[in-house]
Amino acid sequence: MTTTATPSPASRADRIRWVPKQFGAWAILAVPLLLGVAASRPSPWQLVLAIAAACAYLASVAALEWTRSRRPAQLRPVALFGGGVVVAGVPLLAIAPALLWVAAFVLAAGGVAVAASLAGHPRSVVVSLAEVAQALALAPAAALVTDAAPGTNVALATLAAGLYLVGSVAMVRSMIRERGNRAFLAVSLAYHAVATAITWLVLPWPYAVLSAGLFARAAALPAAQRRGPRTNLRPIHIGLVEIAASVTLVVLAFSVGF
Repeated sequence: MTTTATPSPASRADRIRWVPKQFGAWAILAVPLLLGVAASRPSPWQLVLAIAAACAYLASVAALEWTRSRRPAQLRPVALFGGGVVVAGVPLLAIAPALLWVAAFVLAAGGVAVAASLAGHPRSVVVSLAEVAQALALAPAAALVTDAAPGTNVALATLAAGLYLVGSVAMVRSMIRERGNRAFLAVSLAYHAVATAITWLVLPWPYAVLSAGLFARAAALPAAQRRGPRTNLRPIHIGLVEIAASVTLVVLAFSVGF
């Protein structure tokens, strides 16, 4: 008969988190990058940019985990993925030196996230919004690697991505971390109303229809959750709704444009 050994305290202390648990964060990276591609033109360098962005994200998550645990072993993914950023980033900077400005912005936003984490608020709204700000830099970066200066189309793509992602953060938090917090829900609904108005004013009408739908889901999902256990929505259900919204936004970007 075989037995399963119980992990010792030392082995638990050395456990490394290589991949974050928040899988929805990948959409935060993908949406601005894909909208930036749709607003400029496809280029193989955008694949290199995607690799650099993925490595930077994984390195930053590992670094934030290290600030919480201070386990030396947690520095391994920081070093590995940080190396990936260097390998992918150096050629990108060689072909598009203006990416230095993007990198400076990303580092500044990352500093805000690290400061909030060190202050004891690793899962605060500030950290989430800082991560969104970092990801939004991928939209103009996608244009810069094609030797094209970001123009109005890229600015509108960045705006569309930002309006959606900030709203997604607000809606998901109203369903999970701020569940039952009516004040936070009111802020979320107010934001979605303003975002819908802005979308109607500056983006093509299909985006406005999508924005109205996003406002409806920001109101309907918390309302359904309040009705009782039979309508209790699990994170997987919320995630599926956001996947559908993200895919719809990307499809609009490539089919309708800006």
